[in-house]
Amino acid sequence: MSLVAIVGRPNVGKSTIVNRIASGQPAIVDELSGVTRDRNYIKTDWSGKSFTIVDTGGLIFDDKENLIESIRQQAFLAVEEADAIIFVVDGKTGLLHDDKEIANILRQKTKPIFLVVNKLDDISKELDKFSFYSLGLGEPHAISAMHGLGIGDLLDELVKVLPPEKVEKVEGVINVAIIGRPNAGKSSICNRLLGEERVIVSNIPGTTRDTIDTVVERGGKSYLFIDTAGLRRRKKIKGVEYYGMVRVLRAIDRADIVLLVLDSSEGVTGQDQKIAEIANDRDCGVMVLLNKWDLIDAENLNNLYHSLEKKLRFISYAPVLKVSALKNKGISKIYPMIDKVANEYFRQVSTPQLNNLVQAIKTKGHTVSKGRKKLNLLYATQIKTGPPTFLFFVNEPSLINVYFKRYLTSEVRKFFSFKGVPVKLLFRKKS
Repeated sequence: MSLVAIVGRPNVGKSTIVNRIASGQPAIVDELSGVTRDRNYIKTDWSGKSFTIVDTGGLIFDDKENLIESIRQQAFLAVEEADAIIFVVDGKTGLLHDDKEIANILRQKTKPIFLVVNKLDDISKELDKFSFYSLGLGEPHAISAMHGLGIGDLLDELVKVLPPEKVEKVEGVINVAIIGRPNAGKSSICNRLLGEERVIVSNIPGTTRDTIDTVVERGGKSYLFIDTAGLRRRKKIKGVEYYGMVRVLRAIDRADIVLLVLDSSEGVTGQDQKIAEIANDRDCGVMVLLNKWDLIDAENLNNLYHSLEKKLRFISYAPVLKVSALKNKGISKIYPMIDKVANEYFRQVSTPQLNNLVQAIKTKGHTVSKGRKKLNLLYATQIKTGPPTFLFFVNEPSLINVYFKRYLTSEVRKFFSFKGVPVKLLFRKKS
């Protein structure tokens, strides 16, 4: 998936632009400058083309503060990895010294750069953009992120220059990404699965900075394993490790199934939750591997299971395996479970089976209503596999709320299991 980096001085409206493009509020917006310090990754699409926006912290050229240097480094690392760059300037304050410094650096790049003059709230202000021609980055795009003016035209031009999406999945091959925090044992597990020392194993967190692909033929089936860099908290990512972060996200995008490796001796951390959320959001099948479980006693193992149930409840569908890469325990169970999850991930349910489910739900009488309107499930069909995606035809889609959707998902799982994979439900009005 293409990456688009948004850079500029603090408080020029970068996060507001991100929110406008993503049609939501994924980035923090505040009148104070410098609110966004790390990169936020937001998936979105325009005119049928998907891409990821990387929102960066504001760039200030003042070497007296270490924080400023850190933000600057993070932003320019995003620039290096991006397929296109949106450089935002403030049309109200006009051209400032820091804008010129940023432009000097961007002019050295060969990738597409869009100079965007924000906060031009009406047509009469559009002439203010011409002072920015002196930056030498082509014609400025006049927009108002606050009011949505000019955003559509900007995106029309942006998607034209993004590279075509590469189809990296090979037919008949199960793509498996091994993900987790640094030093959880991902590379050791990968080596056990491959049966050879294909990946360097080290007790230094962050050793694997790139993704490493290896195809394994086993029992007449093909598996492509993607061993990835460990994901750290963003504030701890420095220098080249940032590239590992981006490549992990891209590896998950390529994967059918992810093996989420947890360090049992450390329990389930907040970072483990974030990694699991990324995998769940990107519609992968998920397996949880409790590595190093042999290092904890029975009481702590029980506490670990309680922690899993509480902190990772949003992937409660994921099977959990106890493994020890060091002692080669439990590794033999991973391949059979990958096969089971893959079968569920690409499983096609017939329409008659789905309509049996619809009738069973109707018989239970569980529905939602508002005023005189009452939801009526009519029929359903599966429109996609990988992950299984179902379209329910109803009399009034506006009545669907999060609780009924959760109930319906639970009923789908009761009927069809779908162990290890997310289930997506869509609704369409039908009289």
